[in-house]
Amino acid sequence: MSSFLNKLSGIKEEEQEKEVQSVNRESSQAPESTDERDIAAEKNTKQEKDWLDENYEGQLSVDVYGTNDEIIVVSTIAGVKPDAIDISINNDMLTIRGERSQEKEEHVDDYYYQECYWGGFSRSIILPVEVEADQVSASLKNGVLTVRLPRSRKSKSISVKVREE
Repeated sequence: MSSFLNKLSGIKEEEQEKEVQSVNRESSQAPESTDERDIAAEKNTKQEKDWLDENYEGQLSVDVYGTNDEIIVVSTIAGVKPDAIDISINNDMLTIRGERSQEKEEHVDDYYYQECYWGGFSRSIILPVEVEADQVSASLKNGVLTVRLPRSRKSKSISVKVREE
C-alpha cells in the first residue's frame, strides 16, 4: 500500500527506499583522512554557496503576539544598525528589510564553519488585525527589534439586531 505522500509526489515506494538507502550510506561514511575531510568540507561549502544566488535574502525569525491594545513583533537582528532597517506597512502586511554587514571584511579561504549570515534580509508578516499604520513604533535594543502596532479602533465588533418584516 503506497502512502499519501507517494501518491502526491508520484514516487514509487521502491524508488523512495533506494534513495533513502543511498543517502544513509553517504552520510554514514566518514572521511578516513584529513585530506578527505577537507575535501568533503570544501564540497559542502561550495554546494551551499552555489545554492544561494546573488539576490538571496536571509529571512528573519519573529515572534508575533497581541495584547488588548496592540500587536507586537519581536525579532533578533544583532549586528544591524537602526538606519539599515526599513519597516513598511501595506494594507495588512508588515515588511521588515535590512542589511547585516561585516565591519571588518577579511578574505578567508579556510573556514571551519561559516554559519553567520551577512547580507540583505527581509520578512513579510500578514497582520492578524487592522492596525493604526501612522502610529506604529519600532525600537532596537541589544540586538532585539521590537515593532509595536496599535490595533485599529475602527474594527470594533458590533451586534446587529435582526428585525422581522
